[in-house]
Amino acid sequence: MKNFLFCVAVTALLAGNLLAAAAQMPGINARQRNERARIRQGVRSGELTRSEAARMRGREAGITAEKRAARADGIVTRGERHDIRRTENSASRAIYRQKHDRQVR
Repeated sequence: MKNFLFCVAVTALLAGNLLAAAAQMPGINARQRNERARIRQGVRSGELTRSEAARMRGREAGITAEKRAARADGIVTRGERHDIRRTENSASRAIYRQKHDRQVR
């Protein structure tokens, strides 16, 4: 009986740690910081116009809202994480396209 209770306690502890780690989404947060830095760099270098930068920042705000909604119930599912990554991939491609078009500030 003691062995069973010990196993249940260890399992509960590990499950709690895994849920906390998943809710934080460290890779997604770091990626979003990188995208914001790319936008700032594009503005400084003149590769992004003001309207392009505003549009890209709006997309990043949408990703932040999507992350907040995913965390609302306390558990970020694999599907939610997949959707966020897909949105971030799309935003990253848009930043690249806008920085490499022929428009300059």
